[in-house]
Amino acid sequence: MHAHFPSFLPNGSSAPSVAHRWLTLACVCAAMGVSALQAQTIYRSVGSDGKVTFSDHPPVVTPASKLKPAGNAVARQPAGSTLPFELRQVVAKYPVTLYTSSSCTPCDGGRSLLLERGVPFTEKTVTTAQDAAALQNLSGSTSLPFLTIGAQHVGGYSSTAWTQYLDAAGYPQHSKLPASYRSPVATAMTAPEPVANQSAPKNAATPVASPQVTAPTKPKVNHDNPAGIQF
Repeated sequence: MHAHFPSFLPNGSSAPSVAHRWLTLACVCAAMGVSALQAQTIYRSVGSDGKVTFSDHPPVVTPASKLKPAGNAVARQPAGSTLPFELRQVVAKYPVTLYTSSSCTPCDGGRSLLLERGVPFTEKTVTTAQDAAALQNLSGSTSLPFLTIGAQHVGGYSSTAWTQYLDAAGYPQHSKLPASYRSPVATAMTAPEPVANQSAPKNAATPVASPQVTAPTKPKVNHDNPAGIQF
């Protein structure tokens, strides 16, 4: 028994039909492959190191309860973040510093104006001769109160002048501070000088007593107004 195959000769009548069927079958297979690829879902995931990967398997999600902070890092709230956004912008551009001293009535008036208006400010106290010298270098005078708004220096207290400067800087006319806001504690203008250690070494020789000399009597210093500070 002999099998008969269609002729593939150029002059064979069945050659174009067979070629056409093979070409059609190849196109169908290719189309099926493309459809399968299109139907497959590709997942994108970002690793802890920031590396992006693609996979046909969904990423494994770690429960939030199992996540650990990096090292011993503690989340800290940025300084000034409790202030409203617009007020933070003004404070960053035009910070306010008030220089005061005790028994200074104009200083109390200036402080009250800032507090009533809700202006965040830093207060520096002038109580020693070193403080007075630092104030002299900064303002050219020892008069108090003294106010700085950014680079603007304002000597003496005047509610009209201070209001104009604060308005020009962009501070709100009425307090917008949150109820939880607390003003910083006033600090000295200059750091106190370190106290020398007066304890003698154990093996030190006993000093020879020198003749006592009576020091001249010094005038009493008014600690409430050192170095002739003017109000």
